[in-house]
Amino acid sequence: MLHPKDSAQYSGVITDVVTDFTKKIKNVRHSSPTGDLVPDIANELYLFSLEGISSILFETRLGCLEKEIPAGTREFIQSIAQMFSNSMAVVLTPKWSRRLLPYWGRYIAGWEGIFTFAKVLIDKKMKDIQQQVDKNEDVKGEYLTYILSNTEMSLKDVYASITELLLAGVDTTSNTLTWALYELSMNPQVQDKLYEEVSSMVPADQTPTAAQVTHMPYLRAVIKEALRMYPVVPINARIIKEQPVTVGGYKFPKNTTFNFCHYAMSHDENTFPQSNTFQPERWLRDGRQRPNPFGSIPFGFGVRGCVGRRIAELEMYLLLFHLIRQFEVKPDPKTGKLKSVYRTVLVPDKQLDLHFVDRK
Repeated sequence: MLHPKDSAQYSGVITDVVTDFTKKIKNVRHSSPTGDLVPDIANELYLFSLEGISSILFETRLGCLEKEIPAGTREFIQSIAQMFSNSMAVVLTPKWSRRLLPYWGRYIAGWEGIFTFAKVLIDKKMKDIQQQVDKNEDVKGEYLTYILSNTEMSLKDVYASITELLLAGVDTTSNTLTWALYELSMNPQVQDKLYEEVSSMVPADQTPTAAQVTHMPYLRAVIKEALRMYPVVPINARIIKEQPVTVGGYKFPKNTTFNFCHYAMSHDENTFPQSNTFQPERWLRDGRQRPNPFGSIPFGFGVRGCVGRRIAELEMYLLLFHLIRQFEVKPDPKTGKLKSVYRTVLVPDKQLDLHFVDRK
């Protein structure tokens, strides 16, 4: 999943989801009083991200973009919300309080709903693969098919791995796209420059390939700048396990916990001057001095880096390309300025409504 060449094979699946999402946005706009308003774009992007990652992992569509979302999918979405809404309380309260306070029970119930939903889809895929094997047919497919038919992972590990990939591929992508569209609406000059790139590098009657969108420097810079200003996971931690380390002349013993505040790092004025302004240009390879690459590492780094990074980037590039090529995104005056709040992931402090105006 981390190799760009391998992740590119999912571009067709993602493009299909992007196409359906764009159609839904058009329908939502037409039902608004102004004919171009999309209320609560974060929720729409959440449904897009869930449909996209499930299409990759389970090779099936969940119906998130349909007019009527299936009951099982709605219950899964509610389970995720329940787990996240109680996670901070679980982290902050001591173990002895679990029998007295309701948070732990709700938190576990949320996880039960998440795993139950994923297990049904995995079991169905296993049944389909077994039927192919029984008929002596070649077993072909995407990620889950490969995991089930070409690895020695235990079934328990498959359930855990796929479920966490599913969970990690929803809020992360949708929140980043929400912040990116918000900043583009507030910075029309940046949006104009992005439109110039996406409209000139691919003919209007063609769908971009993975190779094309991943080689659009300004599109990549817009996503990178959104992740810098609003890192999805603002705090991370690592524990030294092997041996003592020396950092900046200070020696730290084994089992020391290091907490990284990605939000503080990526807003450090010494690394990112005018850190509170949206400036995708700071990431361009156009001869200017670029920031230290470790000043903003929203996907982590090394062997503990995000395994879904390439898929998430491809989803964001393709969706943003299609939206900006078709619409001019404008802020809704009633929304005003957004602030970020920490809810396990970094989210807006209020609902974001945006106007998607057809480009001429």
